[in-house]
Amino acid sequence: MASISSRNPVFAKDTFTQFDHAYGTSRSTVMTVNGTVGKTFLLLAILSATAIWSWNATASGQMQIMPVLPAAAIGGFVVALITTFKPSASPWTAPVYAALEGVFLGALSALIETQVGRRGGVTYDGIALQAVALTGGTLFFMLFGYTSGLIKVTEKLKAGIVAAIGAVLLVKIVFLLMAMFGGHSSFLWSSSPLGIGFSVIVVAVAAFSLLLDFDFIDQGARSEAPKYMEWYGAFGLMVTLIWLYLEILRLLMKLQDRR
Repeated sequence: MASISSRNPVFAKDTFTQFDHAYGTSRSTVMTVNGTVGKTFLLLAILSATAIWSWNATASGQMQIMPVLPAAAIGGFVVALITTFKPSASPWTAPVYAALEGVFLGALSALIETQVGRRGGVTYDGIALQAVALTGGTLFFMLFGYTSGLIKVTEKLKAGIVAAIGAVLLVKIVFLLMAMFGGHSSFLWSSSPLGIGFSVIVVAVAAFSLLLDFDFIDQGARSEAPKYMEWYGAFGLMVTLIWLYLEILRLLMKLQDRR
């Protein structure tokens, strides 16, 4: 088993150690790649359904942004923590997480398109659909690269992505603390070349972290982890995809601001 796995906190490197060949070889009782893929699509369907509902309700004024948006975000975070620390609960918590994140993403995307941009004289019409398309395209491109062997997930690549994720998190934390204490941190959100460049880097790091998630799921299947780990693997992949979508959305907003 590889010594370094995804830096997605859901995918700790020792998650599957206890499961090595402990559940026999019956595909009905152990984790499989195909089973994880199917559950990932199910979670995406749940997320899409609640996102569409939330989008329509927000855009039409039938749902108030406050307190729904923060409630969905906090609820999703709490459910994610529960799932991370108790993977055996993932068959129940993963769908709840997908539903809550769908509400959050739908409301946030509608808010950006209908209110945020227009306040500053900028239109973000269609930006959410572009972000969805780019996220989906990135997923399938990285999946093709991984399954075809075009991109080799070597130990050096894993270490590089781990370091990149750590650097991105460190920069965000530092500038968040600076903002809290009145420091200058606008470049993270600005449409300046530096701000756009930073967003491009973050999107690239999020995209490459998908490779580590694929590799982690492969490890689970090879280790014959219990069946519920398919839900856990699908949940972890969802976490990365949501991160990727938000970063692509942020990048598209910055690019639109410069027009």
